[in-house]
Amino acid sequence: MTSALYFDGVKTERDTFEHRAKCFATVLQNYGVGEDDAVAVLMYNDLTYLEIIEACRYVGAYYVTLNWHSSAREIQLILEDSEAKLVVGHSDLTEKLTPEVGVTVPVLSLKTPAALTSSTPEKFLPKGQGDLIALMEAASPITTPPLRFRSLLAYTSGSTGRPKGIRRDVDLSRPDTYETYKALAVMLLKLAPGDRFYTAAPLYHSAPNALSNFTIAVGFAEIYIAPKFDAEGFLADVERFGITHCYIVPTMMVRLLKLPEDVRRKYDTSTLRFGISTGSAWPRDVKKAMIEWFGPIFYESYGASEIGFITLISSQEAQQKPGSVGKILEGGSIKILDDDGVELPVGEAGSIFVDLPQFGDFTYSNSEGDLKGQRYGKHATVGDIGYLDEDGYLYISDRKKDMIISGGANIFPAEIEAALIEMPEVFDCAVFGAPHPEFGERVVAAVQCRPGHVVTLEAIQDFLGPRMAKFKIPQHMDIHDALPREDSGKIFKQRLRAPYWEGFGRQI
Repeated sequence: MTSALYFDGVKTERDTFEHRAKCFATVLQNYGVGEDDAVAVLMYNDLTYLEIIEACRYVGAYYVTLNWHSSAREIQLILEDSEAKLVVGHSDLTEKLTPEVGVTVPVLSLKTPAALTSSTPEKFLPKGQGDLIALMEAASPITTPPLRFRSLLAYTSGSTGRPKGIRRDVDLSRPDTYETYKALAVMLLKLAPGDRFYTAAPLYHSAPNALSNFTIAVGFAEIYIAPKFDAEGFLADVERFGITHCYIVPTMMVRLLKLPEDVRRKYDTSTLRFGISTGSAWPRDVKKAMIEWFGPIFYESYGASEIGFITLISSQEAQQKPGSVGKILEGGSIKILDDDGVELPVGEAGSIFVDLPQFGDFTYSNSEGDLKGQRYGKHATVGDIGYLDEDGYLYISDRKKDMIISGGANIFPAEIEAALIEMPEVFDCAVFGAPHPEFGERVVAAVQCRPGHVVTLEAIQDFLGPRMAKFKIPQHMDIHDALPREDSGKIFKQRLRAPYWEGFGRQI
């Protein structure tokens, strides 16, 4: 069975997709991209995004997904750290990548389709950048078979605020990662021949990116990529295209539940039988309402870019084990350890260490991403705290790592604090997450002003605006005479966070 790909309702046959990917692989070779090199992608959701990833598979290159909300400086740091040999992107996003901001690698751009941007698309490509489409159309398709799949070189700012890349090791003793993707399409995503997977989440996020690649790798299922999520548009697409599977996060669910009842009833969504969510914690009232609407079709997965998809829990299991994120995927194991590395018994909370051999091991791309304290034999942790029950179900109770998850995006307070402390009116500051009904968490800044100065939230937002992506900028501010600190000088962030989380039944 030949599977097709859809973008914004337009169908592309699999043969056409493969031909274009092979042509771009030739373009990559012409730019000197080979095994273990990196290609950076700065694009909105687009089918071309997936063609670029497929092309990287043919030449054995890693691909780096760049968050298009990021500032030029943030992108430049990632390009420098990953040693990317090439950047590919939509023209209204790549126009900020100039030598003046330190971007010296070649940039290939394609004109941004009007459907993908709120601004008027440029008539011409940015000066000095190559024409991706013209180069692809002029290239002959690569004739050699794909090399081992290097997969995504994901970037996270980490607790230090400096970008660090999560690089999957190439282990010749293990099956090719692409073969693992085929297996996960069935085991995790539960795809069968003829199914159609939908995602509107940004492909720069590791979860929708991976799930899209699972669907392509398995070969017998189709994929529908939407430019962005629109609640009623999602329902219309499910009916029109017979969507069977979807990636849907709590933010999207909240928007669906806000639709008027007559709009909800307008569309036939009976083909939809599987939805998977990752990232932000799934509020119980939202989960209950979605199950009442669509039936018990939803699965929640807990994972990390470093480790992969760790657990999975069905709607039925979630009703029996409220608050759990599920059991470890087949072939993996979880250990709960105390601060001394001693394994804890059932029911006791500690650091979550995971071994998932199917995803392979990883290293960080720079010294600030060392693995000290992050390893226990073959098991690794990303700093989350939780416990296992007597049936092997995992519960997440807290995060050691000072991270905020808002709308599925990882936000690291250290990066924001390092910029905010440079503001002349700010004497001291701390950034943390507070609950948000739609996005999971919102960014809050606690600020101590310099003597004789005052600061407003608007002033903070204006100061940080040119320095970082909009989603990282605080949406709320508290003014303090002095921030609470330990004897060591470390800020007691839990004291700042606690009033916001009272009565929510969760701390993340």
